[in-house]
Amino acid sequence: MPRTMLEYTKTVLQKVSFDSSLFCKELEKALTRLLPIEVEELKLWLRSYIFDKPELKQSIIYL
Repeated sequence: MPRTMLEYTKTVLQKVSFDSSLFCKELEKALTRLLPIEVEELKLWLRSYIFDKPELKQSIIYL
C-alpha cells in the first residue's frame, strides 16, 4: 500500500525537526503540495507535535 503525501510529509518533518529553519522550509513546501484536506490534518498533527518543542513554535506562523 503506497504511503500518502501527508504521511511522507510528517516523516520528513520529524526527521528535520533538529533544525528549526529547515523544519520551516519543509513545512512551507508541504503546504504548497498537499491537498486542502491534508493541510487541515497536518495543522492538527503539527500543533500536537510541536507542543513540547519550543524551538519549533515559530513554525506555527506558516499555518
